[in-house]
Amino acid sequence: MAKDEAVLKVKNLRVIYHTPQADVRAVNNLTFALHKGERLGLVGESGSGKSTTALAILRILPTRATIAGGQITLNGQDLLTLDPEQMRAVRGQRIALVPQGAMNSLNPVLRIYHQLADVIRQHRGPTARNTLRSQIGHALELVDLPTNVMQMYPHELSGGMKQRVCIALAILLQPQVIIADEPTSALDVVTQQVVAQTLVQVQEQIGAAILLIGHDMGLQAQLVDRLAVMYAGHIVELAAVATIFHRPLHPYTQSLISFIPSLREKRPPRGLAGLPPRIVSDPVGCVFRARCPVAIARCENEVPPLRELYAGHQVACHLP
Repeated sequence: MAKDEAVLKVKNLRVIYHTPQADVRAVNNLTFALHKGERLGLVGESGSGKSTTALAILRILPTRATIAGGQITLNGQDLLTLDPEQMRAVRGQRIALVPQGAMNSLNPVLRIYHQLADVIRQHRGPTARNTLRSQIGHALELVDLPTNVMQMYPHELSGGMKQRVCIALAILLQPQVIIADEPTSALDVVTQQVVAQTLVQVQEQIGAAILLIGHDMGLQAQLVDRLAVMYAGHIVELAAVATIFHRPLHPYTQSLISFIPSLREKRPPRGLAGLPPRIVSDPVGCVFRARCPVAIARCENEVPPLRELYAGHQVACHLP
């Protein structure tokens, strides 16, 4: 496989949540690609559609949500054409999730060994106990946990250790793609750094690609190669992470960066008034226009396409 070949492609993905009031378009014509060995960040406020995108890729959306259109291909195979049993074989083995809340993801009444062993047996069938212990021990070592952790219960572990167990679960079968959905948001700042570096370390060791979902622009700046900025179900800017921070083109991206406190400029973080809209029909005009400080008349009635203004730098805005 070529170095720059995409392992995961999402094209024109649309996800709708059915509510008593209206059908909400949580993800609307989303398109991006994740390349071999790459770390791609997906960033935006709560409600922008980031986690819904992850759940759609894994096909574990809640019952009130449906994928209304688009393609999701993993090494050329369209995941949306697979039946539930075929998709179950893909999850964990070829594409895996590191969830946001470790305590909600681990079974509180099972030892760590049994939880990891279940993943192996589910995909590989009956496996000798010695083989299980060897594979589980290796996965725990990769995430810098002692092998005796496999005999512990989740409540015996710290928050950072539980999150690293979730990473071990995700890499156990060495998938090609890891989706990390805000994997450090419930941790303190110091533990965040440790867990984030652990994730990067194991990703490099097994050669996987990572889709890192989050809202912390500072953390994304340290970890990812490219950054996709998401707003109201749309990607509004996509570029190399250094480009995003040195030359942000979309007003929403500029606002997210301004949230980061600056010691050099000695200013507090700035806020953005309002909330992301609930999209219940095809948008008329720019989805960000109601909160945009520089909106023009054209923004009211013309949807800005995601276009490449510079090599590798795409933005959905009329102004640049």
